[in-house]
Amino acid sequence: MDLSPIGGSFTCCGVPANQRGVVVGHMRGVRGGRRRRWRQRQVNGCCCSWAMDEGSRMWMVTCTAPVNIAVIKYWGKRDEELILPINSSLSVTLHQDQLKSTTTVAASRDFKEDRIWLNGKEENINHPRLQTCLREIRRLARKRRTSGDGNSNTLSLHHKVHICSVNNFPTAAGLASSAAGYACLVYALAKLHGLEGELSEIARQGSGSACRSMYGGFVQWMMGVKEDGSDSIAQQIEPETHWSELRVLILVVSAEQKPIGSTAGMQTSVKTSPLLKYRTEIVPERMKEMIDAIKRQDFETFGQLTMKDSNQFHATCLDTFPPIIYLNDISKRIINLVHRYNSHFGETRVAYTFDAGPNAVIYIREQHVDEFVEVVKHYFPPEENGEQFLKGLPVNSVSVSEHLKSSIQMDSIKSGIQYIINTQVGPGPQLIQDANLHLLGENGFPKQ
Repeated sequence: MDLSPIGGSFTCCGVPANQRGVVVGHMRGVRGGRRRRWRQRQVNGCCCSWAMDEGSRMWMVTCTAPVNIAVIKYWGKRDEELILPINSSLSVTLHQDQLKSTTTVAASRDFKEDRIWLNGKEENINHPRLQTCLREIRRLARKRRTSGDGNSNTLSLHHKVHICSVNNFPTAAGLASSAAGYACLVYALAKLHGLEGELSEIARQGSGSACRSMYGGFVQWMMGVKEDGSDSIAQQIEPETHWSELRVLILVVSAEQKPIGSTAGMQTSVKTSPLLKYRTEIVPERMKEMIDAIKRQDFETFGQLTMKDSNQFHATCLDTFPPIIYLNDISKRIINLVHRYNSHFGETRVAYTFDAGPNAVIYIREQHVDEFVEVVKHYFPPEENGEQFLKGLPVNSVSVSEHLKSSIQMDSIKSGIQYIINTQVGPGPQLIQDANLHLLGENGFPKQ
């Protein structure tokens, strides 16, 4: 994104302003007793905002990034500082209409220090992984400018930044919130500095799985072999349009923060789990099989590999000492339900996977969604408290046959599942073009 000072020749994304429809709005605000004139310009195909006060400028961009759910899990690092995994992994990017992180980044010479607000609360900007992302983006921007391959804006690399980020889903509940959050942060910082190209290596250093959220569709994170981690990057296998009938149901069992974070859990597993060492030997072949299944849209193979890998991941957690237990009784009942449902039809119609938490992620083809949701509602009746149980893409109400019920033969548990999100495969990070959607206000602080 190319920005030059107001009053000079303005360019955005390399295109002169007079070749785009530029809308200029004037607002007045007061900060620190000074009356400031604020300007925002929205440009077709991009959104750039800044403030002016006697020569000072504020640059601001807002982006969104998706959640990804691994079907071949990442668990364990060979390098903690660079976040280099002991095995490759593969995930499905979920659609941002249902699950996303939104981040606004502003830069100004008026800012005294870097600051960050997450979900309405100011957090410590000095967290090592946050600092790594800030440092690496600035390093890359400096390198691009030195080589003449960077942008032509006047944003100083010495300007401090204010960052505001929110998730529209439970944070730290095993729904890959850190992956979406760090991917969004890196993407927004890159847009602020006009950087394009490979960014997953930087996102990886914030949160390992974040590198996979830098792309839409079906994405692999290659473990790499180089000590500096330069080949440990994400790569899109197929775009989000590849398998249009694939749907994803998220069965939210608990929105509570998981008792043991992924970072701490991985460290303990690497030290104590013999099963984890065995897992690293079989993942390469499993990756090949999964990639082939995705390319052929072979749900039977895709589903079985997904469930087997999830089970092995949680077996590894149990094999860790002391054991790590992410699944609860409701999680186990969902697993049982899926297998009984598939057994009734004699094929894999539904596949579960669980990340580091009790919430189930169900992969299913579109034609089976309505029936399976009714099955879930039958065995996990929702609370009748007026709260929306089904969220996301619409689901039609259908009847469940008595034959299917008698085949499953499970007792029902009321309120075992809080709600269901129905979503699909989606694109990678997006730049928000509406300046009114910035999370930071005209003064560079979170909007009230």
